[in-house]
Amino acid sequence: MQVVIVGCGRMGAMMANSLSRRGESVIVIDTNDKAFHYLTTEFGGFQLVGDATEIEVLKQAKVEQADLILVLTGDDNINLAVAQICRIYFGVPHTTARVFDPQRETIFEQLGITTICPTKLASDYLLKEINEIQEKLEAGEEEK
Repeated sequence: MQVVIVGCGRMGAMMANSLSRRGESVIVIDTNDKAFHYLTTEFGGFQLVGDATEIEVLKQAKVEQADLILVLTGDDNINLAVAQICRIYFGVPHTTARVFDPQRETIFEQLGITTICPTKLASDYLLKEINEIQEKLEAGEEEK
């Protein structure tokens, strides 16, 4: 599988390292060459310094050959723009973007972009934990 990852922060690097370890073909794009320090020495993919909102940078990354693009920068607007460009202009069949604002998640999904929302995931997890604690308290299983 050919994967392009935009954003080489902690999340992008973690995904790049994991996918590379699995033997996938991975290209990572970031505007800051220092961001690549998160990649392990075993990372077998390619690194590209550039702005993924620019068509020429995406062409250099051979996005048109990608099976999947993961857009994982820290900016919802950039993530939406890059995911749309890759999906519409380059025809990438699978685009996933990180979105921090849960209210924007619907917009991304209406545009055919799969989303991952750390804010929503953390909130859902915490609510599940709170519900479990509450159930134990109500059942008298836990002391205060």
